[in-house]
Amino acid sequence: MKKFAVILAVMFLFVVAISPATAAPIVLRFAGQSPPDHMATKTMNMMAKEIAQQTNGRVEVKVYPASQLGNYSLVMEEMIRGTVDMSMMSIASEFDPRLELVYINGYVSGYDDAKKVFVPGAWLPNKLNELSMALGVRLIGSYVEGMIGIGSAKPVVEPLNPKVDKGVLTRVPNMAVYMLGAKAMGYRPVTIPYSDVYQAMQTGVCDAVDGYPVAAAYTILGDVLKYWYHTNYSMEYLAIMVSEKSWKKLTPADQKVLAAVGKKYTLLSIDNAKAEDNKYMDLMRKKGIKVFTYTEAELKPIKDACIGVWPELGKKGMTEELMKEFVKNLGK
Repeated sequence: MKKFAVILAVMFLFVVAISPATAAPIVLRFAGQSPPDHMATKTMNMMAKEIAQQTNGRVEVKVYPASQLGNYSLVMEEMIRGTVDMSMMSIASEFDPRLELVYINGYVSGYDDAKKVFVPGAWLPNKLNELSMALGVRLIGSYVEGMIGIGSAKPVVEPLNPKVDKGVLTRVPNMAVYMLGAKAMGYRPVTIPYSDVYQAMQTGVCDAVDGYPVAAAYTILGDVLKYWYHTNYSMEYLAIMVSEKSWKKLTPADQKVLAAVGKKYTLLSIDNAKAEDNKYMDLMRKKGIKVFTYTEAELKPIKDACIGVWPELGKKGMTEELMKEFVKNLGK
């Protein structure tokens, strides 16, 4: 009897030890590319705190900013493997060129418009999720850092008229979506590595830049810019993603928590983006940079010009079928 009682006691202790109340939390490593004091990193920390609270500590999220776990390409690869759990980073389109559709110029022209386009469940995030899920990574939200405009050391000729040459040699990211968009708006594009843009503008190798949100343009290029045209033809975008292998470790209830938090901070990021853009445009003005802002109606001609070249992207890695879907859903 004593032996039986001892066995029962040991079994009781074993059950208690593995009960949900005392089980160790699932720890998710959350990779980011922004500096620790950047709003994107602050958002990651807020998400981590909220996930822990709403799962009653069952899920613990550890934030690794400033590319501590690698650049966005390496992190994407590690998420596919399941060795990194989450990320808020640029999309690594080398795994599927169609993921660059998020950078296509002209499908948003303001912050309210961005909310409709990026809210989880809308066509674009659904399509991004479809493409990323084929790789083994799930999209649960989007972080819009800010709207992109044109920064220039020289005045731009008729910035709202796409039929006029803008008179400036303009650096663009080395992506077809930006190259075609710049040409459609009347700019003469040149590709220059991101790290060399400041020197290129300083020495006159190029006159203007596109591909920069307001905050980056001010902090990185503020000393060489004379003009800022807030044309909102694109946005700085980070994808909030979860490795599918990590996702499957979570209970359905905790998966719902992550999905809800992803949606909440998608919409919040767009409100923050508007505030941050206004903040840095004010700083530009104080620095002596001439800032030009426009209504969505005023921006329509350059938006329509960008939409006009979308079909060409079907021949440059996007596939014609995908671009037909894109035009149908976002070509307004």
